[in-house]
Amino acid sequence: MSTFDDIRLLRVTYLRGPNLWTYRAALEVWLDLGELEQHPSDRLPGFVARLTAALPALEEHHCGVGERGGFLQRLNEGTWMGHVLEHVVIELLNLAGMPTGFGQTRSTSKTGVYRMVFRARDEAVARCALENGHRVLMDVINGRPTDVPAAVQAVRDAIDRAYLGPSTAHIVASATDRRIPHLRLNEGNLVQLGHGNRQHRIWTAETDRTSAIAEGIARDKDLTKRLIAAVGVPVPEGRIAASAAEAWDAAEAIGLPVAVKPSDGNHGRGVTLDLATREQVEAAWALAETEGSEVIVERYIPGDEHRLLVVGGQLVAAARGEAAWVTGDGRQTVAQLVEAQLNSDPRRGETEDHPLGRIDVREDGAIVADLRRQGLGADDVPAAARRVLIQRNGNVAIDCTDEVHPDFARIASLAARTIGLDISGVDLVAQDISRPLAGQQAAVVEVNAGPGLLSHLKPAVGSPRPVGKAIVDHLFPPGDDGRIPLIGIAGGGDTRRIARLVAWLLQLSGRQVGLACRGGLFLGTRRVDDRDATEGALAERLLLNRDIDAAVFENDAATILDQGLVYDRCRIGVVTDLDGAEALERHDIRDADGLPRVLRTQMDVVLDEGVGVLNADDPRIAELAQYCDGAVLLYATDAAALAAHREAGGRAVLARDGGILLCEGMAEEALVPRTAIAGQLPVLLPAVAAAWAFGLAPALLAAGIDTFDAHTCPPPAADTH
Repeated sequence: MSTFDDIRLLRVTYLRGPNLWTYRAALEVWLDLGELEQHPSDRLPGFVARLTAALPALEEHHCGVGERGGFLQRLNEGTWMGHVLEHVVIELLNLAGMPTGFGQTRSTSKTGVYRMVFRARDEAVARCALENGHRVLMDVINGRPTDVPAAVQAVRDAIDRAYLGPSTAHIVASATDRRIPHLRLNEGNLVQLGHGNRQHRIWTAETDRTSAIAEGIARDKDLTKRLIAAVGVPVPEGRIAASAAEAWDAAEAIGLPVAVKPSDGNHGRGVTLDLATREQVEAAWALAETEGSEVIVERYIPGDEHRLLVVGGQLVAAARGEAAWVTGDGRQTVAQLVEAQLNSDPRRGETEDHPLGRIDVREDGAIVADLRRQGLGADDVPAAARRVLIQRNGNVAIDCTDEVHPDFARIASLAARTIGLDISGVDLVAQDISRPLAGQQAAVVEVNAGPGLLSHLKPAVGSPRPVGKAIVDHLFPPGDDGRIPLIGIAGGGDTRRIARLVAWLLQLSGRQVGLACRGGLFLGTRRVDDRDATEGALAERLLLNRDIDAAVFENDAATILDQGLVYDRCRIGVVTDLDGAEALERHDIRDADGLPRVLRTQMDVVLDEGVGVLNADDPRIAELAQYCDGAVLLYATDAAALAAHREAGGRAVLARDGGILLCEGMAEEALVPRTAIAGQLPVLLPAVAAAWAFGLAPALLAAGIDTFDAHTCPPPAADTH
């Protein structure tokens, strides 16, 4: 068998936003097949069999054929290795738990060189998948042993390092369902939903509406109990105990049995229940003391533990815990029985993918204490048929949302509102949560800030609950998509001055306007950074700014090709010209005819309720109207270029006799600025068209032209375009 040199990866570019290929982030790879250009898949003996043996699920890939088995058909007919690499990378992502359905591979003007792209939610994960997919493919091509499981594990590890936790990801997905944009603000779970002054921030199940005072109260379990008891929420009687002796004194005063817990612990650590002797109470105090700053002794309430999730004062989900038991067989130890009868349950594990946690009978102090009360230890062998209590409530992971009686929904809401938490997990113990509160022992034992959501998203028993939707709806009422109006201006000529004028006009309308252009980053008329702000990280600062309620972005073809757009959608999209192709040879663009496919990206992202603004003097630009989801407004110096659009009732801006006309259908209104506009039409026409599409009145447009001196626009610090 011939041995082939590795496919060369010439250039790898992460496209962070909408781009030439797709609306979403993607990784673009330029690759050189070398001698493999002469060896497509059908000309490598045994290649297809080796590849499908290594990655059997490739049979599921539709490819361009559009049906299951489509990619296999392409392999057998003969396809080039760049295309094969695309599918290998996608399959590794699929196997690692990050399904990826989008990929394309296209030839370039140079023989053997291809552009391959695939969907990439995270750059580090995408690069890892590319590296491992490249290695797997070369092993298969050259008939070497192929370690696909190791490649998949490497990608899975990269996903674990890079991606949002499941609770945060669920909230973000719920926001995306409502077309609310999001930005990740750190490497953890801090996420901004929405833009500018319409934004809210989440950190898992905490929001920018979550009070720090309320969080502090919730951490102090004794204070929490006193406050909610004062408003009528049932709580167990309890006392702080500074020593084991005080704990026993408190237990005698309250009445046995009691529970002992740390005052500011979490996740149930250090909590021991149903204590009836001095030895048990003092041992429980010692356990709790290691988990918190103070220890509480309180009346034990018999019943099941429940977690009620309250969002914005409303109960949205509830889960119940249940006791975990094992049954002796006269041969196995307690530890062995736990492994065989409990930890063998596939729902149990140590990751967030498991609704139930593994049970450790040696390290969990509460379990050790309960076993001791039954006269057992981890290494003892219970008699045959003896039932042994291992964990009183275990994980609270059995959905019971539909069972909750209104009495319990009411007291959970009252407890959360009393503490002041917008999102809270209210822990209560009840014998039957489906019956009225009266007539049974029940009490709220904790109110938690930042509650875990997994028990509601992946319950061990029952239906998942749309808690992410409830949180998003709490932050963004119906009809609020969290978006501020964005205007994107794409072209290669005078787009910097056009963007400056558009921002000026919007500012005159009373907006707090941000501008990102080659001349810098502007807040109102103040330049806050003189670097080229078409660079993504700089431009994104506008979307983070809580003062901004409208933003203007200058884009050119290089921006779209090198990094993608910084925003996912915009209110107004403008395409002005096809200049600048001579600087794009590295992208295999040789002349202006290659630019419309790139600049259509700006039209692709116009919102349904938005407007696409196009220069009709160039038919290649006017044809981009077909890609705009919103309305279309054309501008031109040639009336004939607008005739059909106007006859159909469309809006247009026309230069005539040295003036500017605003046209709606065949109706015309002259824009009458006092300043001379001769020679400024390439800037004024698109700027006026964009601002008019935004909703500015003709008088304000005229005033804006009079008060804006485009010649005073500060030059960029370094213009490399």
